[in-house]
Amino acid sequence: MSPQTITNNGKQNIPENKKDLLDVRIKIHILFPFQVGPKGGGGNQFLKALRYYWQSIGVYEDELAKADVVLFNSHHWLKKAFGAKRKFPSKIFIHRINGPLGSYRPKEAFLDKAIFKINSLVADGTVWQSKWSQSQNKKIFPYKGFETVIYNAPNEQIFNKNGKTEFRKFGKIKIIAASWSSSALKGFDIYKFLDENLDFRRYQMTFIGQNLFKFKNIKTLGPTEQVQLAKLIKQSDIFVSGSKVESCSNALIEALSCGLPCLAFNSSSNPEIIGKGGELFENAQDLLLKIEKIANNYLSYQKNLQVFSLEKTANAYFNFAKRIFDQAQSGFYITREAGVLAGLAFTFSNLINFCLKILNKIKK
Repeated sequence: MSPQTITNNGKQNIPENKKDLLDVRIKIHILFPFQVGPKGGGGNQFLKALRYYWQSIGVYEDELAKADVVLFNSHHWLKKAFGAKRKFPSKIFIHRINGPLGSYRPKEAFLDKAIFKINSLVADGTVWQSKWSQSQNKKIFPYKGFETVIYNAPNEQIFNKNGKTEFRKFGKIKIIAASWSSSALKGFDIYKFLDENLDFRRYQMTFIGQNLFKFKNIKTLGPTEQVQLAKLIKQSDIFVSGSKVESCSNALIEALSCGLPCLAFNSSSNPEIIGKGGELFENAQDLLLKIEKIANNYLSYQKNLQVFSLEKTANAYFNFAKRIFDQAQSGFYITREAGVLAGLAFTFSNLINFCLKILNKIKK
């Protein structure tokens, strides 16, 4: 499996006399509420890495008004994305979608409707984070238009195999898990099971992040900034994710990039991300067997870790955006315009979502 897969919806042949219009070096702006430090979850960390790479090669634009392409993310700043599209209708807007959110945050399923509405009004192209996310979203949102699947990638200056501790079969095998979120669906029942059932004479385990339980045997650390997190991962042997639903787990990608075989539920996008670089489990008891399987065949798993390159991922985003930009410049594609009717539709959609949010709070 290649970490980048691109479909070519809407692609047309461009006449020779218009190809000179396509040699434009486009600039991209990311419309996102960036947070500093170990905050904001995987999306925040990925988009910061993407921005850093684009800055390093000179294609990033800090000012939205000067950019040719605007990348916005999921449900973040939808009102700002709509307002920006109304102000700059000729710019290409790319929507990076995760979820469906309702699949792992049922009480916030109304956000999916907001995401789909803004997508239909603003987005010139859509990036899905995994094939699973693409298929699940399209079951409830019959999308047609420019689209691509691009997996996330880590900041390779931080998450890499440099300094990875050598695996020692005859010492205590070190297991690590991490989660930015305290949601129950992030697998805390699995970590609690391991705390009570893992053979701690053979293994030791560390959990990093916001914890729902007070463990007896698992060492716990709070949310940790990326450099320290990578250091702790490299000092470990096996990464375990108990999360049941993931659009494209940044935690798994970071662990794989640091040289660790991974374990995750056999669900959602996890099989796409892990590939042959680890094992998938069906339940807690199965997890114990899979941990033992990796421990007994460690080097063979380590040789098959998938590589998620930030350069390839960033280039895939850029090339996808450039393709739509070229189509628009050549006259084969007309960019979306958030006009008066779109404004009414957006306002009505916001009103419905506000009512649904209030109803959810009342039900609590």
